[in-house]
Amino acid sequence: MRIVSGKFKGRRITAPKNLPVRPTTDLSKEALFNILNHQFSFHELKVLDLFAGTGNISYEFASRGAEPITCVDTDLGCVNFIKKTSQEFGMDITAIKSDVYKFLERSKVKYDIIFADPPYDFSQEQFDKIYQLIFENDLLQEDGLLIIEHSAGQTKMEHLEHFNNSRKYGGSVFSFFEYEQVESDDDDHFDDDEYDNEEE
Repeated sequence: MRIVSGKFKGRRITAPKNLPVRPTTDLSKEALFNILNHQFSFHELKVLDLFAGTGNISYEFASRGAEPITCVDTDLGCVNFIKKTSQEFGMDITAIKSDVYKFLERSKVKYDIIFADPPYDFSQEQFDKIYQLIFENDLLQEDGLLIIEHSAGQTKMEHLEHFNNSRKYGGSVFSFFEYEQVESDDDDHFDDDEYDNEEE
């Protein structure tokens, strides 16, 4: 995997082949951060990365100045790899081995951005539960953003209350959720005309 922008732009990170992961592609990752660039100044953003895997997304946030970053994954190999990599790069990333649902149930911290990349074979109910725990436990800042990555085919997120928009890149979709903002149409964070480079 490659860090696509920021302080560590171009640096390659090689994860062990035995990790049970499906990293977000460089193309999708770059497209996602192009969207986020329009809404956030990354410096000192508090980020939560769920089902973190190799830490791919967290390294991108850290490279752009976000801190602190918390990664959660149930696999000890993934957690140890994130700890090792973030230490080598001097990134403010804390990796926690935990079931994501249990972590969300007990967490009391509010985040500016929460990113979740569950296994694509999760059921619709499992995807919905991530959203429900985050909003029921008030884990998102009022102007924060929840992003859930899922497959383009079997999973739908539009039925959830705080759904804002989604972006499709190849077989992957990023669905965005945020508290309703009082703003004019001209201030829409996700103007369809701005992002016409999506893969179909």
